Amino acid sequence: MAKYYVNRNYNAKEMAKANISKNSKKKGGFFSTLKFIFIMGCACVLAGVASLQLYLSSLPPINNLEQFKPNIVTKIYSSDGEIIKTFTAYTYEKIELKDIPENLKKALIATEDKNFYRHHGYDMTGLARSTVQNLMAGHVVQGASTITQQLARVLFLNNERTFDRKLKELFIAARIEKTISKDQILEMYMNNVYLGAGAYGVEGAAQIYFDKHLKDCDLSELALIAGLPQAPSVYSPFNNMDLAVKRRNQVLMRMYKMRYITKDEYTQAKEEKVKLAKMPQYYTTNKAPYFCDYVMKELEKLGFDETEISQGGYKVVTTLDYKAQKAVNDAIVNNLRNYGLTKDNNQAAVFAFSPIDGKILAYAGGKDYTKSQYDRVTQAVRPPGSSFKPFVYAAAMEKGISPNDMIEDRPVTLGKWSPHNYGNKYRGKIPVYTALMVSSNVCAARMIEEVGVRAVIQTARVLGIETPLEYDYTIALGSNGVKLFEFTRAYGAFANGGFVVQPYSVERVETSRGKVVYKAPKTKVSHQLSMNTAAEMTAMLKTVMTNGTGRAASIGKPAAGKTGTTDDNKDAYFVGYTPNIVTGVWVGNDDNTVMSKIVQGGTVPALIWRDVMKVATEPYGKAEFNYPEVQLIPFAAGSNVKIIGGDENTEKPKEEEEKPVNLDEVTAVTPADVIKNANKKNSEPAGVTAPVVPKPAAPAKPAAAPVPIPMAVPESLH
Repeated sequence: MAKYYVNRNYNAKEMAKANISKNSKKKGGFFSTLKFIFIMGCACVLAGVASLQLYLSSLPPINNLEQFKPNIVTKIYSSDGEIIKTFTAYTYEKIELKDIPENLKKALIATEDKNFYRHHGYDMTGLARSTVQNLMAGHVVQGASTITQQLARVLFLNNERTFDRKLKELFIAARIEKTISKDQILEMYMNNVYLGAGAYGVEGAAQIYFDKHLKDCDLSELALIAGLPQAPSVYSPFNNMDLAVKRRNQVLMRMYKMRYITKDEYTQAKEEKVKLAKMPQYYTTNKAPYFCDYVMKELEKLGFDETEISQGGYKVVTTLDYKAQKAVNDAIVNNLRNYGLTKDNNQAAVFAFSPIDGKILAYAGGKDYTKSQYDRVTQAVRPPGSSFKPFVYAAAMEKGISPNDMIEDRPVTLGKWSPHNYGNKYRGKIPVYTALMVSSNVCAARMIEEVGVRAVIQTARVLGIETPLEYDYTIALGSNGVKLFEFTRAYGAFANGGFVVQPYSVERVETSRGKVVYKAPKTKVSHQLSMNTAAEMTAMLKTVMTNGTGRAASIGKPAAGKTGTTDDNKDAYFVGYTPNIVTGVWVGNDDNTVMSKIVQGGTVPALIWRDVMKVATEPYGKAEFNYPEVQLIPFAAGSNVKIIGGDENTEKPKEEEEKPVNLDEVTAVTPADVIKNANKKNSEPAGVTAPVVPKPAAPAKPAAAPVPIPMAVPESLH
């Protein structure tokens, strides 16, 4: 076996030489690496400098800042090419900083940029905070813009929520700070910022909102103006006085905390009532003002804001049918006047959309925008009365009850609630469809007892009614308030085969050069009712218009709908539809006072609906509902059918758990998909993803005429 020995007499000098040689190699490698890093670093720096120079050269020049004047050419169009709103400045009177009240300067600084006189165009603390938020979100959600940055955006950029725009904003702000003084920046900002209602600059805002010059405004009025830049349309007192006052008080509180005003000044200004001027006459040229306000809110959700839209020179193409909109405007004014509803307090609202693709076709939140900007389509919550009953019956159809089943039209007591029919008229055993046709209250009560309150609430929820509904039998008669927007949307499922379609208003947005910066995505729908239920509900609701309480709404075309009148005639509704259009109408008084007894769902609202739909349905001819045939059978003694409410001792069925629908989690389809599926008849294919409705210009073969209904119609419509 071989042995190996260590030579302990190894020469020390040789060892040292070996180590030196080894270390030299190590040091040589280290310095080579360091040299490489240095060279690459220099290259990167040079490349970065070059890229930065290139990027900076792409920024707009900021010379002649004092000569700037906003380019106001943005227009909003209807779908048929009518200009329905043009953004026009009410005034652009330049005001010098020395003539601007000190309290307004302080209010704006306290609200928009408390470190204005201490930074160099950007606030590092606010920037760091917003950067963290934006990185976490993956896109720009928080701005933290200084007054200088806001000025840079107003003068040179747009309001895109992108990192590139934000970066440009920072560079331009820094340039502005080096070019002009702080006071000049503040003066330019206060002269050019958009403050809503067509006002550019603080002097314009004072004239529009208060009909006075800025120098004559008190602290409360100045604080209100200072609160507008963040969201001019939202905080405009013309649009929402409550929000405007809340925002004003926030500004006053910030001024007080920064010791710009005393506690007494804060308290006095906070308690002061806002006295608005009459809306300027130019604003009346807005041909669909309530709709345009809704469009502006939708644009904000899409990443635009009012300042950008008003100053950006955009072309906004909407879904509005201007002929239908004009018919809405005329129908409201004419029918209210014909019934003596001429006071400012007497109001009406109309909302119409396509159940096929969700396009909003007509929209009026009131009868006169210049006198009231309160939107009764999306803001008002009013009880719908009997027009809520279809959701009770829809829940019943989903549970297997047939329109031809019998129901007891006689007094009933549910707990402590004993509803009664109009005029205390009762008919005994009648078909379910007849109960809905004549709008029997006791039958609706018996039906909700049969199917359960939860089932009715669930049906209303999944069809798009989002306002809270109380767990109470009285909802069968529409005791809970709803918004006309969501209520009308819910009826759309009866028109299109059981689908909930999300209404929308903006088709596309183009720049002044024709570049499309937004295009509406595929229509969102969700399947919530069976085809059979939609067909049965439509068959029943058609009888309401031919033989029941909604006869005044007849348009000579296939249509279905329901009247609704609340206790003491405080609210009156008519919601109805054709295969292509769903329209909801509300009439009432803003202060919730009682209307004349002649104003019921079957009178003024039905007539407004009729006048609107005669015009709106013209492009579609006499389009038929493409549904499986539903035979409504007259009651015959001894018929072998289910009798609802015939046994007072019948045990109430077990109720199901409520599961609200999320309209954002729905299937995306195109209008072409809708038309394609419209050709599939008499069956509900598995996995269907779109409403089944006919092509507009190709009416289907008329269904067999229903058997005459031998039931008397009540003397008074409701």
